[in-house]
Amino acid sequence: MSSAWLLPEHIADVLPAEARRIEELRRRWLDLARSYGFELIAPPLLEHLDSLLSGTGSDLDLATFKLVDQLSGRLLGVRADTTPQAARIDAHLLNRQGVTRLCYCGPTLHTRPAGVRASREPLQFGAEIFGHAGLEADLEVQELALDGLALAGVTAPMLDLADARVVRALFAGLPLAAESLADMVAALATKDADRVQALAATWPARAREGVEALLDLYGGLDVLAAARERLPASPLLHQALDDLQWLATQLQASHPEVQIGIDLADLPGYAYYSGVRFAIYGEGRPDALVRGGRYDEVGAVFGRSRPAAGFSLDLKALAGDAAGDRCQPAIRAPWGTDTGLRAAVRALRVRGEVVVCALPGHAQETEEFHCDRELRQVGEQWAVVPIQPRTNG
Repeated sequence: MSSAWLLPEHIADVLPAEARRIEELRRRWLDLARSYGFELIAPPLLEHLDSLLSGTGSDLDLATFKLVDQLSGRLLGVRADTTPQAARIDAHLLNRQGVTRLCYCGPTLHTRPAGVRASREPLQFGAEIFGHAGLEADLEVQELALDGLALAGVTAPMLDLADARVVRALFAGLPLAAESLADMVAALATKDADRVQALAATWPARAREGVEALLDLYGGLDVLAAARERLPASPLLHQALDDLQWLATQLQASHPEVQIGIDLADLPGYAYYSGVRFAIYGEGRPDALVRGGRYDEVGAVFGRSRPAAGFSLDLKALAGDAAGDRCQPAIRAPWGTDTGLRAAVRALRVRGEVVVCALPGHAQETEEFHCDRELRQVGEQWAVVPIQPRTNG
């Protein structure tokens, strides 16, 4: 018999210290996005399922919790990703002709965790640029992501670049069923050479040699030159490689601390992305902190196919790795009805200080705040004085 207060697997309460770190990160990311000109939106947690999953593919369908609306009888979904909602808002509610920059931060819910340590209730921050097809939008979202990670204390970030058009160029003209395509994408992502060779055994020699070469095309920026030599030439392939080279050059100039890698067989979300895609890792962290890229078809199902580029991340996961003090400095104050005391406490709080009043009969000790000063009456005035550490003896 399970205890009534136990939570479902991969669902957890957020306790004070972690909740503070998450909220601090949320404010930093939103303020940073605003400094770039992004406008905040807050889509609903629930939507009609057909709208929520339009054009997103089977992966998001499997990740989405579903329930029946007691008012309409229609099937609803709890969002597992906010990007489709942002595309709907851009297409139908804003309906602007020029560039639109949108950001959001809110809870999502997944039927299964993305990894062993992952939460099924990520707090997703995301930023999207709609309406600009040029690489300038790709570069802007990547720089925003890197700047946000720097604010979160992530040092020595590693940015991996890839492009969905590379594989599309290799697959062009091949009569591949959807299941065979999915199998090949999975084999390439895991660098399973035997599986890749078996799946491509009946392909034309040019395509077979090209897809097998992808298994080795990962590493530094020299991968781009090697790809030009080893992959079958096509305008689509060369455009993808040119775009990756341009972005890498720009990022090296603006963020020289970032290590940039290329992996042309790294294909998460292959069916979703239409061009450059990227993932950012932190030093010593096995999982990507940020994922994003270009997904120009995301708004097509809403009747408005606009260019789109963006990224998202889980602030809960980022906060769990974030460095910082676990205790916030605070001022301890006595509780009382003295007018001067109460006025002094209010004035300190207005200035941004944390003032913790010790309620009658209780010593004020918390794990979240470290009272290194106290409000004490000195003569006829209330003054903040340091708390002297206790010494033994």
